[in-house]
Amino acid sequence: MKLAFSTLGVPGMPVTDVLRLATEHGWHGVELRAHPEEPVHPGLSPAERAAVAAEFEAAGVAILCAAGYVRVAAPGDDAPVLAELRALLDLARDLGAPYVRIFPGGGTEQSPEEADATAARRLGTAAEYATEAGVRILLETHDSHRTGADAIRVLGLVGHRQAGALWDVMHTWLGGEQPAESYAALSPHLGYVQVKDIASADDTTPLPLGQGVLPLTECVDLLSRHGWDGWLCWEYEKRWYENAAPLPGILGAGRRHLARLLNESA
Repeated sequence: MKLAFSTLGVPGMPVTDVLRLATEHGWHGVELRAHPEEPVHPGLSPAERAAVAAEFEAAGVAILCAAGYVRVAAPGDDAPVLAELRALLDLARDLGAPYVRIFPGGGTEQSPEEADATAARRLGTAAEYATEAGVRILLETHDSHRTGADAIRVLGLVGHRQAGALWDVMHTWLGGEQPAESYAALSPHLGYVQVKDIASADDTTPLPLGQGVLPLTECVDLLSRHGWDGWLCWEYEKRWYENAAPLPGILGAGRRHLARLLNESA
């Protein structure tokens, strides 16, 4: 498996510094948080996008994903959601990233069935554009659809190769799903896996990998037993937790922890 980290852990950090951290600590790739407050976002010009792609290529570090904030199950008109998603797909295509990340975002004012249908309709439309762009849309296990069982309700309706799943191990665990259950639901659609660690269900402040309660060992063992050979991405949510330890100081230890888990499961 290949290892990446998310720039959510180093909010606002320039690309050059992100790449320095990646190469110093032996990470294979980076998940780029595609938000206007970050250096890389859909508002970049073609020249700016080309410069970012060239910088990553020169460093030998992959751009794993443009992690956006499209909420595909949100109530309302389809047009603005699809426009936002197409802009994210264009960014990923120009950067050479294989994936974009989106959220479900179903609202409480609609039933689960309505949210599923809305998300599936939009994903089905966007999947055709994603095919042309050569990018895969990944629905993260998050918010209104936090378990694998939730996500598969949508993806099963879409039935398109370019619409897949991003397994956030914290959200499936918080949703009461065992790793084996999550994997069974998501494996036919799985793009990659986000790993993290937290103190408890009541305290989701990010911790260094291996210092919390999330079943990371079980998840890595499960993936290895099934011969899955994709990406593990450490999403350290420093952006939302001011008092969390700075990511740069623990990146090396996190890389070593994941390497140990992979070696033990081999």
